[in-house]
Amino acid sequence: VGTGVATAGRGGLVSISAGSGTSGAGGLVSMWGGQSTTAVGGLVSISGGAGDANTGGAVSMRSGEGTAKSSGIITIRSANSGASGASGMLVFSSGTANAGNSGNILIGTGVATAGRGGLVSISAGSGTSGVGGLVSMWAGKSTTLAGGLVSIAGGVSTERTGGGVSVASGEGTATSSGVVTIRSANSGA
Repeated sequence: VGTGVATAGRGGLVSISAGSGTSGAGGLVSMWGGQSTTAVGGLVSISGGAGDANTGGAVSMRSGEGTAKSSGIITIRSANSGASGASGMLVFSSGTANAGNSGNILIGTGVATAGRGGLVSISAGSGTSGVGGLVSMWAGKSTTLAGGLVSIAGGVSTERTGGGVSVASGEGTATSSGVVTIRSANSGA
């Protein structure tokens, strides 16, 4: 399914949509790669168009609006592994910039006008026969200027107490709890 090339105008639009449901759920649009019994499964690739003389095309994913109730959920996850091997990796990364700043990655919740702000939670998985997963945050390296900044701050409150910042080690139910270490790096020459 595709449109023709436009030599002096915009390229054509390809639209795939499911029908509305007046007394039931709306229709489903589903895309999946093919199964393979001897090699890797098929790939599903969604990408914006290249811009030779301007910005490349965007890829937008958003859930449906709920006019009377909550909006829909967007779930991005890898499948469980089989009898052996690890589950699939999720990579969120911006591209390399040749002559400017690299792209930002923004993770946040929407503003609540009459309720609590949303929660952003980052956690590593549990290990039943090994150590638990690692959560690591670090700023970028610079070869000519100062390294990047890692900033963790509580939220501002205009009428009540500002938000707190809590750093705690993990509990050890059978042995010692974890260590909390705050230190600066060693200096250079």
